[in-house]
Amino acid sequence: MHYTLKQLQVFLAVANHENASKAADELAMSQSAVSTALKELERRFDLELFDRAGKRLQLNEQGALMRPKAASLLAQAEELELSLREHSDIGELKVGATLTIGNYLAVEIMAEFMKEHDQAKVELVVENTVSIASKVQNFELDIGLIEGELQQPNLDVRPWRDDELALFCSPEHYLAKKQDLDDLDLMAANWIVRETGSGTRQAFDRAMSGILSGLKLRLELQHTEGIKRAVEAGLGIGCLSKITLEDAFKRGTLVPLMAKHRDWTRKFYFILHRQKYLSSGVRSWMEHCQNA
Repeated sequence: MHYTLKQLQVFLAVANHENASKAADELAMSQSAVSTALKELERRFDLELFDRAGKRLQLNEQGALMRPKAASLLAQAEELELSLREHSDIGELKVGATLTIGNYLAVEIMAEFMKEHDQAKVELVVENTVSIASKVQNFELDIGLIEGELQQPNLDVRPWRDDELALFCSPEHYLAKKQDLDDLDLMAANWIVRETGSGTRQAFDRAMSGILSGLKLRLELQHTEGIKRAVEAGLGIGCLSKITLEDAFKRGTLVPLMAKHRDWTRKFYFILHRQKYLSSGVRSWMEHCQNA
């Protein structure tokens, strides 16, 4: 490119005032700097943009043709600069979510986000906590939404919202009508649980502290729906986030169990790489998550 935006600013200011000194005042430049910039622009393209009569500089035919094009280009440049200063434009956003969040919360959040930012492109990756954390750490994702707790020095882990695990079984299971399960009940039952590395499994293991080694873990499955189907089939009892079970409880295909003496609460978290720039897209996504 053989011209600069500053040269176009000078050209337009001189065209507006028809005087280099007044243009210099507007641009907070010296008069000599204005004259030099204008002469350099004309010299580079071997043309004259003004008819000179003493101190007055009047646009000639070539200058008049160039003026609207220069003004349009400069307006676009100023708009771009404003966007860069305010970090307001949102382009492509890569979001990772664990299975519970990805399948039951993230899609609705993504829909609302894209309604507000219709030019945005959101890529959603749904995997377990360990996989999402790894991708955020390797800069493959801009942000992760996870169920598990992490302590990794490169990751910024921020609380998002509360969640609660629910125990459940089929309506025909022998524990279905028991009001409150004790530890002997929990250890006697066959369990269908999430795989190691998932946030739900981490919360389950913590809730079962003290009796974990005595539990009968019959099946470990990666997918929430697979666990629900296995429990419906009578293979055992399960433990998943309550938000994944609401429809099944309403239909009566699964029934909730209670073990009030144990803590089934947990949190969902945002995870970000500590060295990654927090763009307007990421900030806006987090706001949508908070408001969901």
